[in-house]
Amino acid sequence: MTRMRTRLFMLHVLVLALLVVLAVRLWQVQVVRGEEFVTKATETRTRAVIVPAVRGQILDSVGRPLVRNQTSLVVSVDRNALLRMKDGGVEVLRKLSTVLGQPVKQLQDRIRPCGPGISKPCWTGSPYQPVPIERKADTRQALQILERQEEFPGITAEIQSVRQYPGGKAGAQMLGYLQPVTEAELEKREGLKASFSGVDLAGRDGLEEVYDEVLRGKSGLRRVQVDRMGKAIGVEQQVSSLAGDHLITSIDARLQEVVEGALHRAMKGAPKADGGAAVVLDARTGRVLALASAPSYDPAVWAHGITTTGYKRLLSEESGKPLVSRAINGQFAPGSTFKVSSVASMLRAGYPLNGTYDCPGSYMVGDRAFNNFRGIGLGTLSLHTALVKSCDTIFYRSAYEQYLRDGGRSPKKNAKEVFANTARAFGFGKPTGIDLPGESSGRIPDRAWKKNMWALTSATNCKRAQTGYPEVTDAARAAFLKLLAQENCAEGFVLRPGDSANFSIGQGDVLVTPLQLARAYAALVNDGKVRSPRIGWARVRPDGTLVEKYDVPVVGRLPISEKERLYIKNALSQVPSDGTAAGAFSGFPMDKISIGGKTGTAEVWGKQDTSWFASFAPTSNPRFVVVAMVSQGGMGAQTAAPAVREIYEGIYGIKRQAVLPDGKPATKLPKFSPDGTVAGG
Repeated sequence: MTRMRTRLFMLHVLVLALLVVLAVRLWQVQVVRGEEFVTKATETRTRAVIVPAVRGQILDSVGRPLVRNQTSLVVSVDRNALLRMKDGGVEVLRKLSTVLGQPVKQLQDRIRPCGPGISKPCWTGSPYQPVPIERKADTRQALQILERQEEFPGITAEIQSVRQYPGGKAGAQMLGYLQPVTEAELEKREGLKASFSGVDLAGRDGLEEVYDEVLRGKSGLRRVQVDRMGKAIGVEQQVSSLAGDHLITSIDARLQEVVEGALHRAMKGAPKADGGAAVVLDARTGRVLALASAPSYDPAVWAHGITTTGYKRLLSEESGKPLVSRAINGQFAPGSTFKVSSVASMLRAGYPLNGTYDCPGSYMVGDRAFNNFRGIGLGTLSLHTALVKSCDTIFYRSAYEQYLRDGGRSPKKNAKEVFANTARAFGFGKPTGIDLPGESSGRIPDRAWKKNMWALTSATNCKRAQTGYPEVTDAARAAFLKLLAQENCAEGFVLRPGDSANFSIGQGDVLVTPLQLARAYAALVNDGKVRSPRIGWARVRPDGTLVEKYDVPVVGRLPISEKERLYIKNALSQVPSDGTAAGAFSGFPMDKISIGGKTGTAEVWGKQDTSWFASFAPTSNPRFVVVAMVSQGGMGAQTAAPAVREIYEGIYGIKRQAVLPDGKPATKLPKFSPDGTVAGG
């Protein structure tokens, strides 16, 4: 009996202990960790889906789309879902290969993350983002995937918005393109990470990159109720996405087409031409009306997935590196178009505006003769005529005299370097600040630049001075390079007399971009103010409501008086009628539309000359500045000037319908209808 009671007592104690343990556990679950388990329970009941926003369009100055959206069936692969499968998703990819008609190996390569030692094709985006492997799927392919979802886990087929470029190749480098968001971007940009939808793309290059935040919009949220199997049974919460704003630009699409065509024909007419660029600015505002670079490419290759071969072509020397915008990245010797800066330099140095100057066939700079074009002397000239006839020796002499005044090879402490500093005041030697990424600065070589370059290159030059260039098959070229290396090794840090002479006519080490030259001419023929050009004009909501307008900032002023500025402008006004461009503009109705400008022919060792023409119109009250450049195009009057003439014919409707009504760019933003379409468009 006692033993029975003892057993019952122990059983009671055990039951009581179990009840205490259960009570403590319930207290932990409901009180201590209650919030945690509620959250987990909720997570198993709902799924949050980020809804991507529709990206804003890029429009021209009257509302025509430069970049717009179109819907497309996109098949994507969730690589992480495949990796969780026993076979790493090989069987799923095999089935997908049959549907899409693409080899399994190709699909595997396209979804692998890019990294060191991994060449394209590979995935450049976030590893947590589904990889689009077919951006132009047809309905049959999509239905095979959707109707047999159990056979295609981790594979989605859904309608997404992709970019469309109505102008084809026109302005491709200026517009830019989209690429997947990278993991680094997600970590760097908090706002992007919070709203990342998994299919977002980021702007790469051009306006797409600079105005990415404006165009992107805000993703929405849909919280879906699901059962324990993950099947959607209802929508618990929905926050609509906010479409991105439209970017209205100052570009005129029809003018851009004219400029592209003129540049193409100019290069076609120069057998060895390997690149070109053309810029049209509104001289009064500094806004960009057209910006072309050749060779170009069709940016649609990004929208539907670029092939390995296509990607390599965009980067190759053989195809001319079409990804590079020669308008803002191309750096070339400007030739005689640079003489506007040199005339201003002479005036700053004290040379009389209305003086007369000898223009001999050659001029001795130190111990070397520098020749005029074809060695022809033009007698005694004014600065006005020196610009019209493009005399070189007047500028050689003035630049050499200033070089000596600064101390020559042994410069004074207070050397003024008038020619270099004046060029910088014209905006050369630094980026213009245009609203495009990756702009080049050009180069204004002075004494400081020579020293810096010598420090960077002296070791190589001194080595080459000994070894020469045995790999160069042209004996004359190899001998020249060795001699140059010897000179640079011994005194590459010294600004030599010839450097100053070459600088004065836009040759030697001086380099500019076509946009820099156009910006300088706009300041010269307008009001003397140097502006930072802009393509973006305004951002508007999809219904046309103005959000923000982008002004064109003034960043400097030309270092000459109003009288001097008008003197130079008036001299340039005679070049197409009586000067070096007269042949190119023969028969042009100058009595109705007067054109001013300056030809440039820059010599390049081992290549054909670089052809330039910088211009403005009408000369009485300039509205347009047009600059064209063709690398290996020959003389300025031979290739670039005819291209500029063709652009003006398009602007003003000579021999064709005018692309700009009344020869004027748009001055007011386009109006939108209530449905978001451009009124009257």
